[in-house]
Amino acid sequence: MDTKKTARDRWEEAYAKKDERDVEFSTMSGVPIKPLYTPEDVEGDFEEKIGYPGEYPYTRGVYPNMYRGRLWTIRQFAGFGSPKETNERFKYLLEQGQNGLSIAFDMPTLMGLDSDSEFSLGEVGTEGVAVDSLEDMEQLFEGIPMGEITTSMTINAPAHVLLAMYVVAGEKQGVPPEDLAGTNQNDILKEYIAQKEWLFPPEPSMQVFKDMLVYATEHMPKWNTVSISGYHIREAGSTAVQELAFTLSDGFAYVEAGIEAGLDVDDFAPRLSFFFNSHIDFFEEIAKFRAARRIWANVMKEKYGAKDEKSLLMRFHTQTAGVSLTAQEPLNNVARTAFEALAAILGGTQSLHTNSFDEALALPSEQAVRIAVRTQQIAALETGAANTIDPLGGSYFVEALTDEMERQAYDYFKQIDDMGGVIKAIENGFQMGEIAEAAARYQREIEEEKRYIVNVNIHEPQEESDVETHTVSQEVADNQLKRLKELKERRDNEQVEKCLNAIKKAAEEGENTMYPTLEAVRAYATVQEICDAMKEVYGAYRETPVI
Repeated sequence: MDTKKTARDRWEEAYAKKDERDVEFSTMSGVPIKPLYTPEDVEGDFEEKIGYPGEYPYTRGVYPNMYRGRLWTIRQFAGFGSPKETNERFKYLLEQGQNGLSIAFDMPTLMGLDSDSEFSLGEVGTEGVAVDSLEDMEQLFEGIPMGEITTSMTINAPAHVLLAMYVVAGEKQGVPPEDLAGTNQNDILKEYIAQKEWLFPPEPSMQVFKDMLVYATEHMPKWNTVSISGYHIREAGSTAVQELAFTLSDGFAYVEAGIEAGLDVDDFAPRLSFFFNSHIDFFEEIAKFRAARRIWANVMKEKYGAKDEKSLLMRFHTQTAGVSLTAQEPLNNVARTAFEALAAILGGTQSLHTNSFDEALALPSEQAVRIAVRTQQIAALETGAANTIDPLGGSYFVEALTDEMERQAYDYFKQIDDMGGVIKAIENGFQMGEIAEAAARYQREIEEEKRYIVNVNIHEPQEESDVETHTVSQEVADNQLKRLKELKERRDNEQVEKCLNAIKKAAEEGENTMYPTLEAVRAYATVQEICDAMKEVYGAYRETPVI
C-alpha cells in the first residue's frame, strides 16, 4: 500500500490545523469561495472555454492585441446645470486627456419632461444637464467638432428624441448622420427592471426601439443604437450574477426585436454595445466580464445564427459602482474606485468611467473629476496592467468563477424563457423581485457584520469629513425656463403642431416614428411636446408592485 502523501494531502492537513478568520468566504453574489483552487477546478478544453484573445468564444477579449494596440477609452460621465455649463465641463475634460464624451441628463429630461413642467420643479439641472430642445443640444456642443469625437448619451425612454436632436445638431455643424459616432443607452427594458424611467408600456416602447434601430442601421453606420445596461440593475441592488443574466436576456430581446423588424441579425448586431457596473468584489467582477463575452458569443452564434464575427463580439463600457461609495471619509472612495477600475481593465472593458470621490455627497467637483481621470491614466501608464492581454486568464480561481457565473446565468435564462420571455417576466415582476431579495440579503449581511464596509460598519470615522462640494444654483433653472419661454414664443408654432400631428399619425399607423421626430426637432419642438404626442397614442404604464 502506497503511504506517500501528495502535496495536496500535506497542504490539506496543514490547513486543517490553522484557524480561519470568522468572515463570510463568498462573493457578493453568494458564490462560496474555496480556500484554494487547482487544475481540478477548471473544466473543459482550453481552446473551447478560454482560448485566445480575438477568437471565439472571446473569453479573453474581443481583440487579438487588446490594450497593447489601443488603450480603453476614458469616457467620463458629465452633465449638470445648463447646456452652457456642461459644454464648459466637456471642454475641460477633453483638455485633461479624456477622449470620449458621455452626457448625463437631468431627471426631467430622462422622464420626457420639459424644464417648465410642474413636475420638474427643483430638478432642473440638478443631477445632469437640462435639454429641452434642439437649441440646448446646439449649445451643448458649441465649439466641439461632432465629427471628430464619440458621444455616449445616457438617455432611455425619450432616446429617440435626443438622438434626433443630436443628428440635427450635427447637420448644423455640417456633419451628416453617417459620420456621427457614439451610443444611445436606449435600454428601455432595464428601465422597467431597475431605473423606473419609462414613458409608454413595454410593447410600444419596443416598437419605438425598433424604429430607432432601423433608422440607425440605414443611416448611422458608426452609431450604437443601444447600450444594453447592467449598470442600473446592479445599482438597484442586484448581485453580479443577476446583473449578468438580466442584462444579457435584455440584449437577446433586442436582437429578437431587430429580427422582427425585418433586419438581418448581422446588419445590426455589430453595433449593439453593453454597459456594465464594476463593483468592489474584485475577482467576481473580472469573472463576470469574461463570462458575459463567452455567453454572448455562444448564443449569438448558436441561437440567432449570426455569421459576421463582429456580431459575436461583446463590446462594453464600464462604470465603477456608485453604490459602493460612502459619504463617510469620502477620500477613501478614491481607493475603492481604483480597485473597481482595475477589475474592469483586467476584465477587458472597451471604455471606462471612474466615479469621483465626492459623488455620495453631490455632483462631482472639478478637483474630484480630475482625480477620477488621473486614476485611469495611472492604471494605464504606471501599473503595467495594460502590458499583457488577459493577465488573469488561466488562473484556476478566475476560470472556475467564470464557469460558475456562466452556469448561474443560464439558469436565469431558462426561468425567463419559461415565463414567456423578458417582457412577460417584467410584467410578472420577476426580475424586480429577485433584485429586491438580493438587496435585502446584502443589507442584512452588512447589519449582521457578515460583510464589511470600511467607515460604515467597521473602522468607523471619528469625525465628519469636510469636503467642498459642487452645487447648482436656482439661477440655472430660472435661466433655463427663460430661454425655453423665449424659444416657444419665436419659433413657428403652427409648424410645430403640424409636426406633432405627423408623429401621432406615424405611431397610430405603425410607421417609423424617427422621421417625423426629426422634422419636429428641426422645428424646435421640445422633448415633452414630442413625448406627450406619442403618449396620446401609446398610453401609460403602471408596473406590478413587488412586495
